[in-house]
Amino acid sequence: MMRGWRFHQWKVLAVLGLMGLALFDAQAQQIPAAPRQTLTVAAYPAVDEIVKSALPLWKRLHPDVEVKVVSRQLTDHHTAMTTALSTSFYLPDVMALEVGYVGRFAQGGGLEDLSLEPYNIKRFQSRYVPYAFQQATSRTGAVVAAPSDIGPGTLLYRVDLLAKAGVSEAELTESWDSYMAAGVKIKAATGAYLMAHATDMKDIVIRTGIKPGEGLYFDSHSNVLVNSPRFVRAFDLARKVRRQKLDAKVVIWSNEWSEGLKRGNIATLMSGAWLSGHMSNWLAPGTKGLWRAAQLPEHSYAAFGGTFFAIPKGAPSAHKQLAWEFIQLMTLNREVQLGGFKSQDAFPALIETYDDPFFELPIEFLGGQKARVIWREAASHITAIDVHKQDSFAYEVINTELDKVLDRGKDIPTALADAQRLLQQRAFR
Repeated sequence: MMRGWRFHQWKVLAVLGLMGLALFDAQAQQIPAAPRQTLTVAAYPAVDEIVKSALPLWKRLHPDVEVKVVSRQLTDHHTAMTTALSTSFYLPDVMALEVGYVGRFAQGGGLEDLSLEPYNIKRFQSRYVPYAFQQATSRTGAVVAAPSDIGPGTLLYRVDLLAKAGVSEAELTESWDSYMAAGVKIKAATGAYLMAHATDMKDIVIRTGIKPGEGLYFDSHSNVLVNSPRFVRAFDLARKVRRQKLDAKVVIWSNEWSEGLKRGNIATLMSGAWLSGHMSNWLAPGTKGLWRAAQLPEHSYAAFGGTFFAIPKGAPSAHKQLAWEFIQLMTLNREVQLGGFKSQDAFPALIETYDDPFFELPIEFLGGQKARVIWREAASHITAIDVHKQDSFAYEVINTELDKVLDRGKDIPTALADAQRLLQQRAFR
């Protein structure tokens, strides 16, 4: 009798226990899971692709943090970031910036100073290409962004056109005068233009001979620099190009420009090293093997473009440490930096990548030339150019005055004096 009662008691307890477990399980299922954090990164092509390629590595480091990539075309992206910074609405946690916008955004005061705690980016300064780190450093010493990729300047030239004209690479690169003399020979022998537009000559020459504390158009005290020997020479050389009919008068990225590349109507290009990748992938893939790379004429080491990552001050405070960790992944991780280089021709800003065997590999589009070695050397010679919030406006002003010189015969001293006067009115705004 007692045994039967105990057995019955055990059965009741067992059933109650199972009911309790079921009730606990049901309640547990009703408890909402902790919300996953989402980091928003705003970028533009092809930076967005590099960011996406780094996400598997990020997930291994932060499996509980999603990354949302918001991508817009270059101009649209920076317009959106300008609006977001001025209104503090729709701010991303991390924003990519092209170098031309870094100075404008920095002086607007909307970006975190990465030199301060908890970031302390200066402890990593020696790992970045010096001139790129300096480009992100304001006049007050604030570091507003971390460099991700750079654009060492290079001269790309059509080896077949040079051969027909009997022109050597040395003639192209010895000096600006020899470069134009070679252009005369090329035009006579092949009908091809030396360059796309005379403005291209101005753009490179104004980047040479810049002293410490100077930018392209303004010095560190916002004094205007355009009425100077550097700009006089740049305007004079551009005018000589036009007078000798050595430019095709087509603007970079236009349909006429890309057609000129495909048809062999343009013999040389002066741009960042990244341009050869664009030409190989989509601009002029049919010209594979016909181009070579060299240093810019007259040892004019210069930078064309570059990408930086920044943290807006108005972004959610709770995300800023994660944002900083993400920026470190994108700019200080060898695997990520080399991945962007190999997939998108984004030349690394991280010096410790420069011993990678990839730099020594031949580039098929450039006829098997080991051109990355040339670009690596250029990167080591480029000096920092201070950026200013009015650089974009100054670029438009200078181009307008140069057009008046080239197309209307305006004399150079007057053109530069007029540009100087207009820029002085905007320098401190």
